[in-house]
Amino acid sequence: MAPTYLIGLDFGTDSARGVLVDAATGAQEAYHVHPYRHGVVTGRLGPTPLPPGFALQVPADYVEAAEAILRAIGAGREVAAIGLDFTASSPLPARVDGTALADTRPDEPHAQVKLWKHAAQAEAERLSTMGGAHLANFGGKLSGEWLLAKAAEMAGEAPALWAETARFIEAGDWLVWQLTGREARSLDFAAYKAQYLGTYPDTGIPGLAGRLTPPQPVGTAAGRLTDAWSARTGILGAPVVAVAVIDSHVVLPAIGATAPGTFVGALGTSAAFLLLDAETRPLPSGLEGAAFGAVLPDLWCAEAGQAAFGDVLMWFVRAFPRGATIAESFDAYTEEARRLGPGAGGLVALDWFSGNRVPLADANLTGLLLGLGLQTTAAEIYRALVEGLCFGTRAILDLALAAGVPVGRVVMTSGLAHRNTFLVQVLADVLGRPVEVPDVENPTALGAALHGAVAAGVVPDFTAAAERYGARSASLYTPDPGAAVLYEGLYGEYRRLAADDTLRTAMRALKRARR
Repeated sequence: MAPTYLIGLDFGTDSARGVLVDAATGAQEAYHVHPYRHGVVTGRLGPTPLPPGFALQVPADYVEAAEAILRAIGAGREVAAIGLDFTASSPLPARVDGTALADTRPDEPHAQVKLWKHAAQAEAERLSTMGGAHLANFGGKLSGEWLLAKAAEMAGEAPALWAETARFIEAGDWLVWQLTGREARSLDFAAYKAQYLGTYPDTGIPGLAGRLTPPQPVGTAAGRLTDAWSARTGILGAPVVAVAVIDSHVVLPAIGATAPGTFVGALGTSAAFLLLDAETRPLPSGLEGAAFGAVLPDLWCAEAGQAAFGDVLMWFVRAFPRGATIAESFDAYTEEARRLGPGAGGLVALDWFSGNRVPLADANLTGLLLGLGLQTTAAEIYRALVEGLCFGTRAILDLALAAGVPVGRVVMTSGLAHRNTFLVQVLADVLGRPVEVPDVENPTALGAALHGAVAAGVVPDFTAAAERYGARSASLYTPDPGAAVLYEGLYGEYRRLAADDTLRTAMRALKRARR
């Protein structure tokens, strides 16, 4: 009897990737990456100059990537289920039949996907001042990265295009629509990025309610892969396609994090943190938001994040290379920084290079490096940037602990957690806690496959999916007591800088001047 497979599709910032999993053994049999043809669109869209801060993507790139990956890993194979995850919030306007407006308006910025790193900050601040019950679990404020702010931006700046829009939809939900021929929104996206709580909030955005549809819980079937997509990709059978999931959320079953008291970090270009809790409690002050049953059934999940994480280190090694390639530069800086002690060179960095998500929700803040002198070395700067990122993570965890949320495990996953062991050790030292990095390949794409498995009934629930297909072991990073003591003082200086209103005012002014 021929084996049956699961497919997980992970749509990231620069590329999409897919993994093929044997449904019987759990072995990952194939993996494929496909870069987006247009990448992240900034500066100019065709002949159209883009305003500062615009970060767009082209919806057709997602379709191209999905087809290429499904064909590469699925052709000729019997597939039971497909799951997929996406960056968020990355919404786009579409017609009532699912056609993206970008297909017919390729030079219109507001017709494209507003990528997660595109921040409609002015609209977020305006909507936040209006208040409303939908903000109760979101600290009383919206983020400029979320769907409501981006919808308001489009409606205000491109009213003619908004009038053509029948659906304003997350890119992940839109791609599920393309694969199945059915619109099936995810409760995960709706709860965290559109503040859905039984209904979508009334924020006064003209006609928004008619452009949104009720969502379905994660782990449910959106539909089956259409015959047309089966023919395009060579996939056999009629696989169930699960509703989409936010990329940082989808990893939980793959890394065995399905129980309360777990603090999970997905460390990529940005960092997202999830705090699983069995109890109903007020949102810890400063965290981004919380919802019940949207990430995993029957659990609360509070969310937070750092708007730039790996992006900060990538900026540095590109601006100040130490090798012929990016990889060589990373290796050189990491090894030199590893030999230095905590706070080498007397430097402290604020990690707000793409603004601050927690606790300030302000995309207009900027990074800071304090303590530079004529003796400062490049490796000391690199180490300070790593430490600043870890301080930002600790600030998030401290908010949860201060609110009385029990945290028994700290689990880190995704690209940087697996590639940069130096960074994870610094993180353990800064947190003063053991940090687990589950030993599992392609955890995000695997997590997407496991959502497909639940949706198709291959396994009964996410706990069973984790036990059958998830990580079997983890690398454990334990804090160095001496380093942890030194970091207490440095972290105090980080907190002092982060709380300085004068610094924040200067950051905003300098960012306006740069425009």
